[in-house]
Amino acid sequence: MGKFKGRSLYLFMTLSLVLMLTFSNMNLSFANANNNRVQVWVTTVDEQKLLEQQADVFFETDTTFNPINIQVDENIKYQEMDGFGAAVSGSAAYLINQLDSAKQYELLNDLFGKDGVNFSFVRHTIGASDFSLSSYTYDDMSQGQTDLNLDQFSIFQEQVNVIPVLQDIKGINPQVKILGTPWSAPAWMKNNEQLNGGTLNPEYYQVYAEYLAKYVQSYENEGLPIYAITVQNEPHHETSGYPSMYMSAQEQIHFIKNNLGPTFEAQNLETKILSWDHNWNEYEYPIQVLDDPVAKDYVDGSAFHCYGGTPDKQSEVYNAHPDKGIWFTECSGGEWDTDFDVNMKWNMSNVVIGSIRNWSKSVLLWNLALDENFGPMNGGCTDCRGVVTIDSNSGEVTKNVEYYVLGHVSKFVEPGAVRIESNYDERIETVAFKNPDGSKVLLAHNNSDNEQTFKVKAGSKGFEYTLPVGAVATFVWEGSYDVSKINAFDKIEAEDFNAMRGIETETNGNVVNVGWTDHEDFIMFENVDFGNGAISVDTRVASASAGGILELRIGSLTGTLISEVNVNNTGGWQSYELVNGDLSTAIGINDLYVIFKGGNGIANIDWIQFQPFTQQNLINDSGFETGDLFNWNEWHPDNQQLAHSIDNDDPLNGNYKLVHWSPADYQQLTSQILNVPNGTYKASVWVKSGGGQNELHLFAKGYGGEELQAVIGSEPVGTWTQYLIEDIQVINGEIEIGIWSNSPGNNWAVFDDVELIQEYR
Repeated sequence: MGKFKGRSLYLFMTLSLVLMLTFSNMNLSFANANNNRVQVWVTTVDEQKLLEQQADVFFETDTTFNPINIQVDENIKYQEMDGFGAAVSGSAAYLINQLDSAKQYELLNDLFGKDGVNFSFVRHTIGASDFSLSSYTYDDMSQGQTDLNLDQFSIFQEQVNVIPVLQDIKGINPQVKILGTPWSAPAWMKNNEQLNGGTLNPEYYQVYAEYLAKYVQSYENEGLPIYAITVQNEPHHETSGYPSMYMSAQEQIHFIKNNLGPTFEAQNLETKILSWDHNWNEYEYPIQVLDDPVAKDYVDGSAFHCYGGTPDKQSEVYNAHPDKGIWFTECSGGEWDTDFDVNMKWNMSNVVIGSIRNWSKSVLLWNLALDENFGPMNGGCTDCRGVVTIDSNSGEVTKNVEYYVLGHVSKFVEPGAVRIESNYDERIETVAFKNPDGSKVLLAHNNSDNEQTFKVKAGSKGFEYTLPVGAVATFVWEGSYDVSKINAFDKIEAEDFNAMRGIETETNGNVVNVGWTDHEDFIMFENVDFGNGAISVDTRVASASAGGILELRIGSLTGTLISEVNVNNTGGWQSYELVNGDLSTAIGINDLYVIFKGGNGIANIDWIQFQPFTQQNLINDSGFETGDLFNWNEWHPDNQQLAHSIDNDDPLNGNYKLVHWSPADYQQLTSQILNVPNGTYKASVWVKSGGGQNELHLFAKGYGGEELQAVIGSEPVGTWTQYLIEDIQVINGEIEIGIWSNSPGNNWAVFDDVELIQEYR
């Protein structure tokens, strides 16, 4: 029976038998000769180690407990990565081009080569910026003159430094993507007729769209395809000090949907269009752009800078429009803070790990290179720091803290990699990836004020590593693994824990329970699979004391709190009762911690079982069992008879089905418009058809994206067949689900069991 212990015992242990059973069913394999080998690179903030390879560590059977537990799960996938790098500004290109050929080759290979830090993404200024040798665009005219046909358009000013450097970069790393960003339209297109400040004159919106298209085409002709452009650099920053241009959200919407998007489409340009390109704190701007359905069709996503706000605002935009991408495109260090420690920690937490965990597909810093005087400058920042510093006299190259910030991820994560799950702990921040070749990369940063030892787990194997304060480590390993899982929806016997603190097990008849539970004791279960989501938890408990609380967390002892189950006195240590707790959404595979909160002698616990989400069909009268169409909307042409009805002849289920038929040619729509929470949905309908229709399909529209269809077609469907639309991303709180027929007379189709179900992921 459970008793008051009257002591503070902290005992860490695992059950060998449980582990043997667990691992006997696990298939873990790696591709290399030593299938447990993990390579490690480390940077310490005292600069004694700078992206320095360490001795390998090895995955081993996991038999120890560590309170900081980093679980990497390649089966949970997030965004695909485009790459990492910095801006080849006019100043950076000039400095690189001034180096002798040997030094230039050495530098570019170090920055973009496989043996270096392997940068794979660069930003390019469309015309001049605040870091150019002079102010210019590709179509500058004398005061009072215009060039509506863009006859004077030329990129000649960039053929001296910028284009040769970009071509050399592409020669070293053909995977490098180029993002183009304008600081200003030509002065004659602007309301103030100056490059510095002002706004784009609406009279020239279309000409400017064609100007940007010519930029894309001109660079393509130089062997430099432009992967994406942002519409305007920092559209809320207008200054008289260097080329810049204000653009409100409404102006950007108008320009994209009426000019830039249609122009790129008409000219068959595949270059992506990105909105915003400014700070995190004004995240409402890109949401406003994407809320316009016409503009949204042309926009691939939103870009962000680091100079205001926090990276979690990227997730605000993603959650509003999960069908669009997020890119991080600018951040600069400078002489305002020269502390390596502070810069490494802030950049790792916010720019790299923070932005990527908030859906960014890229990490781009500002100038790739500047000189010892933080230039050449063209107005603006007078003490910004490049990723590297090139001495303008000697040509000596100094690698700055930003080089190591980027290098810890760019060297190892290839374009096309996907972010995979790694649980969050505020002491050891992480982000993980799976490369196209199957290798895994884990970036870990000690963001605490103390040295930390933590465990990294792949499946049910793991290794421990210790990082000093502020240090960064990149771990790389090969191969894939299968995880031995516990089904959350089966009874989980309490005594089958993988790790614990303070408790003891005991047997009473046929019942084996966990007892001797005091405040802050816990039991932990590895790899509990919550599938598409659990909604509640049942626990069989007994207590002869005042009881307490069972605190359920996932990931770690301080991980996400998913439930608190209250336990009261049940009348005895073997007087078991079933208690229930609500659950915040738990999805996928997680380590589960049951933590006891209260005094001494809280409760005995027999088993735990979670209850899954029930997939509720949101369609009203989905099987037409009311015998009428009261819950359904319809449309047909004014000069045509109604062509839908309900009958009871051979339905799929129940007593009724929907019929589309008319003796004359007909068009008929039957649908429901529903208010639903934003999220991912699937829609379906069961169909039989005599065939011969011009159009026959299930559709989903009005949800914030393009209309989706499950085409049934004109061929006969002789038996009841289900047609399905998956991955419907509702972003505006409503959706229309319906059936459309366009048919010659006397052709029929019948329908039953229409469904709309939210998918929990």
